[in-house]
Amino acid sequence: MKVAVTGASGLIGSALVPHLRARGDEVLRLVRRPAVAPDEVSWDPTAGTVDLDALAGIDAVVHLAGAGVGDHRWTDEYKKTILDSRVDGTHTIVQAMTALDPKPRTLVAGSAIGWYGETGNRAVDEQAPAGSGFLADVVRAWEAAADPAAEAGIRVTHARTGL
Repeated sequence: MKVAVTGASGLIGSALVPHLRARGDEVLRLVRRPAVAPDEVSWDPTAGTVDLDALAGIDAVVHLAGAGVGDHRWTDEYKKTILDSRVDGTHTIVQAMTALDPKPRTLVAGSAIGWYGETGNRAVDEQAPAGSGFLADVVRAWEAAADPAAEAGIRVTHARTGL
């Protein structure tokens, strides 16, 4: 399987990429700088650009890119960075996926348990409604940015991870 991964150098991506390779998958890492290695593909989620030629023939995308939520003070400006990095990045990768022919079959889109809001000790699963507050609002917008992929016939899965 040929898999493109955004956020490949992050917490999850840095473990996922070697795992995919160990099972025999070909992995392309999307990087926000000029590609220098054969397994790198340049993209700029802020500008909305991706090297489409380099993505030709991919079967799936694992989209994990986004600004860190635990490494900065949450000023109004940084909250905007958190939101924009997720929504713009998702929009950019979805736009690229839907432009490819043939289209990749699957998008595994990073998401977060922030969807549920503050739940205390109450157990939740994917049937639970969205919560309220900043993180829940971010996750709603983030997941919605992947809707055009589903509308184009690409299977979309949201991986709601947490610390």
